Amino acid sequence: MNKTQVPSLITSPSWYIIDAKDQKLGRMSTHISNILRGKNKPSYTPYLDTGDYVIVINSAEVCVSGSKTTQKLYRRHSGQPGGLKVETFEQLQTRLPNRIIEKSVKGMLPKGPLGRKLFTKLKVYSGSLHPHAAQKPKECMV
Repeated sequence: MNKTQVPSLITSPSWYIIDAKDQKLGRMSTHISNILRGKNKPSYTPYLDTGDYVIVINSAEVCVSGSKTTQKLYRRHSGQPGGLKVETFEQLQTRLPNRIIEKSVKGMLPKGPLGRKLFTKLKVYSGSLHPHAAQKPKECMV
């Protein structure tokens, strides 16, 4: 007889909103990844998607400590020989501020199909406006 308790996935996930203004990148990303995984719930199961949706606003105003604004590097490769592109934190923040939080959170999620599914529940916006008002997101303090 199997006695393992598996949480029912019938409950609809909640929506949380996080204001990234003047928040430290690492601490905020850890908090976001825990919500996405469902670690803040008593029904947490490592191999199931029991997490909630997270909306991050004001991503352009996230900060990092120390001299990471000039020393932290973001690398990407086009796949062609010599196609390595390198940007600093402040260059990427002016060009695509959403990508900083997305890359940080994605690195904290599990690798594989579960992590890719959890990552789709993250919505990042550079301003204070977002199109998810109908979901009635709850304020979440980091």
